[in-house]
Amino acid sequence: MDLKPPDDRTVLRIKGMHCTGCANSIEKALQKIDWVNSANVNFASEQAVVTHAAANGHRQDLLAAVQSAGFEVLDEDTDKTAILSEQAERVQHYRTQMIWAWGLTGPMMALMLAHMLLGVHIAFLDLIFLVGALPVVFLIGAETHGSSLRAVRHGTTNMDVLISLGSIAAFCTGVAALFLPVASYAAISAMIICFHITGRFLEFRAKGRASQAIHKLLTLEAKSATILINEKERVIPIAALAINDAMLVKPGEKIPADGVVTWGHSTVDESLATGESLPVGKQTGDEVIGATVNQEGALHVKATRVGQETFLSQVIRLVEECQGSKVPIQEFADRVTTIFVPAIIFLAVTTLVAWLAIPEKLAPMTEWAGSLLPWVDSGLGVTSMAIFAAVAVLVIACPCALGLATPTALMVASGRGAGNGILIRNGAAIQSLQEIDTVVLDKTGTITSGKPEVTDILTTGNLERQEVLRLAASAERNSEHPLAAAIVASIGPDSPALREAEGFKAIPGKGVQCNIDGVPVFVGSPKWAASELAVNLGDLAESIAGFEQTGKTVVAVVRGKDPAGIIALADGTKNDSQDAIAQLKSLGLTTVMLTGDNQRTAESVAKDLAVDRVMAEVLPGEKMHEIKRLQAEGRHVLMVGDGINDAPALVQADVGMAIGTGTDIAIESSDVTLVSGSLLSVVRAINLSRATFSKIKQNLFWAYFYNVVMIPLAMLGLLHPALAEAAMAASSLNVVTNSLRLRKARI
Repeated sequence: MDLKPPDDRTVLRIKGMHCTGCANSIEKALQKIDWVNSANVNFASEQAVVTHAAANGHRQDLLAAVQSAGFEVLDEDTDKTAILSEQAERVQHYRTQMIWAWGLTGPMMALMLAHMLLGVHIAFLDLIFLVGALPVVFLIGAETHGSSLRAVRHGTTNMDVLISLGSIAAFCTGVAALFLPVASYAAISAMIICFHITGRFLEFRAKGRASQAIHKLLTLEAKSATILINEKERVIPIAALAINDAMLVKPGEKIPADGVVTWGHSTVDESLATGESLPVGKQTGDEVIGATVNQEGALHVKATRVGQETFLSQVIRLVEECQGSKVPIQEFADRVTTIFVPAIIFLAVTTLVAWLAIPEKLAPMTEWAGSLLPWVDSGLGVTSMAIFAAVAVLVIACPCALGLATPTALMVASGRGAGNGILIRNGAAIQSLQEIDTVVLDKTGTITSGKPEVTDILTTGNLERQEVLRLAASAERNSEHPLAAAIVASIGPDSPALREAEGFKAIPGKGVQCNIDGVPVFVGSPKWAASELAVNLGDLAESIAGFEQTGKTVVAVVRGKDPAGIIALADGTKNDSQDAIAQLKSLGLTTVMLTGDNQRTAESVAKDLAVDRVMAEVLPGEKMHEIKRLQAEGRHVLMVGDGINDAPALVQADVGMAIGTGTDIAIESSDVTLVSGSLLSVVRAINLSRATFSKIKQNLFWAYFYNVVMIPLAMLGLLHPALAEAAMAASSLNVVTNSLRLRKARI
């Protein structure tokens, strides 16, 4: 299967983002480029997904735009394992900074508590705080201040601007306290940086856990391959493997790349691709997936896809794209974060001015709270209280929680989906999937196995049964329809009994026509034969009705103008189809079967499976119109299919879901690809979507609730700046850890 993304998409790895404000700045810079259609910059996954006209796509222009915003783009050839290694180093960097910050700030906090709560007098306390805070604020906090300056220099703002303003303002009070009668908040400035670095460490560590799916996928690839050259074994690095190389895969080894078995038989563990634990039997002619594990016998495999074209590499690319996309519900959060930092600076200035201008209106609140909250000192002077409240407003605000609410959930969900054989193309599909109320299932290859077999042959008496089968197989040999393949397979594609078919023509949804031995032959739908070809089927009509009522599909064979006979075929339903449809209905969804089969056969299958609604005798070109008809009824439609003729319907549906065992074009047209052919994967995908969207809504609620409640409290002087910064860090961490719970959600 080909999962290659569209040509008009470029993914950039961004280095140096510290918050969602950074992401918004990069997004704006990219969207200023004329030929860019859209740009989504994801702080959580640290990447930008840019869509543009395929004819353009000048990567250097994109790099220049990102650099103009003050950030760096990693080289496109950068090894993904190197990127993960860099992320681990960054977590270690923040861990080291956190240890140093607490080592310097901890003693100051102990002195502050001893002075505030125990009344211990300490000489030169303000000077001690000022000297102790200096390395924390200006050395450990240097990265934060640098990010803040870059943002301001490029005409934007980010979270670091708030932290920088708050910590420096608090530090300056320590200097002022040496000469003026104002309270020193120098120790608080160190605490602000200390809590900020701690929050950043915890956040990046949690984000690393959220992106473990990519890391796990990267470790699955084989490191080397054994190839056969003149029947001699040679071990080569995986990067040196080429298409058509003959690979030897011994029991217990990973299959190095996608390929076709040319010799041997074995079972292969394909759980990494399909999520199914049972091994799959493989023999000559079967396809195998790279990185899956050969279990029993030795296999010779011809490599068909290597490098970035392997199934595993393309799954990684799809997961990365999904993690870099956005969910529509995030649009409001993005608009809020765009104006968030300027709004908070405005509120901080307003707080400062209000406390200086009308202290008598605000002081009663602090006097009341002072008896309940030990950090509220109602005896502070007006200036000190104004600075105290303004600094708290600067550091309590948390746009990061809003920005992390959806991408972290999406990162975990896409990884969880990939581990279960559910490949989600974009975040919008997650939101749309949980809104659907109607599931349309293509019959052949989706509900059924897609491998029909000949069960009955009836003749009119003019020809023998075997002759009718030979006539039909000769005509159908050039057709790609599953029924045609079944008829040919029943006699053998290379059988000498097959005759040459001249003037072959396939008529979609009806059948085929050709000339055999100079006589016109028609093989196809009995309805087509009777209505359009005006063939009198006579006594066969009753038999046709009987077969169709038992769920069999009937093909009429016409020689000249006379019926030669009929062939009945049965396509058994998949083992789990009935269970899957029952589970879909238990989720409150309406199930619809869409098929080109005749009404009686379709209704027979639908009755056995308890499908709610049947759309039968639908020609390939009409499937899309049937989806439109359902949507016109106000339904949100999920279409599940696997064939070329399903592609338009997959695109038309609110969500298109392709069975991964199907054709490339169906997969390219879908929003979600199910690597396994099991219909139970449809249920898992819907459950995953609902669980993910539930987490997103929870994350957004708590992020908004936190800011709506905390900012007014800070403006009233009821929050200590250090506690405010700790609460801010906790808010971001809460969003990420809540998303991580998706890893254990039942799907």
